[in-house]
Amino acid sequence: MKHQEIKIRELKLSDTSRLAELANNSNIWNNLRDYFPYPYKESDAELFINHVQTQNPQQSFGIEYNNDICGVISLIIQSDVYRRSAEIGYWIGEPYWGKGIATKAVELITRYGFEKLNLIRIYAGIFENNIASMKILEKNGYINEGISLKAVVKNSVLLNEHRYFIVNKNYQ
Repeated sequence: MKHQEIKIRELKLSDTSRLAELANNSNIWNNLRDYFPYPYKESDAELFINHVQTQNPQQSFGIEYNNDICGVISLIIQSDVYRRSAEIGYWIGEPYWGKGIATKAVELITRYGFEKLNLIRIYAGIFENNIASMKILEKNGYINEGISLKAVVKNSVLLNEHRYFIVNKNYQ
């Protein structure tokens, strides 16, 4: 069996077309916040990549699988009293689902957040119907800290949001 290499890396403008192709998928959009555009165009990908390239420190990365860009993962650093916390967000192109890519990407960015960004806490809010994402977080040691009832409206449907978190072991 061929070794499968999964890594996170800086996004490049050369990723624009492939990101737009993968992101323009309602099955992905259905599990993301509405500020993620759908339909997703090349201009959306280019705008996002240009924005990410201005981040200091770097918070958003391309997910690469066997040298192919296949998704995006980000840590959104919070402000004020929450400045040592970040929200994690990610998506993987549908052709790459079920290969363990997101699980490894979450592991890599969690380590990055704790070791390079000196975060204390990383958390996620997952729509109730996104069981795959809940499993990805649980495999990485994230704990379900509760369910916010009727907290999300997506596609005109009222959903519960499952809240997950992990704390940097240096602060436990």
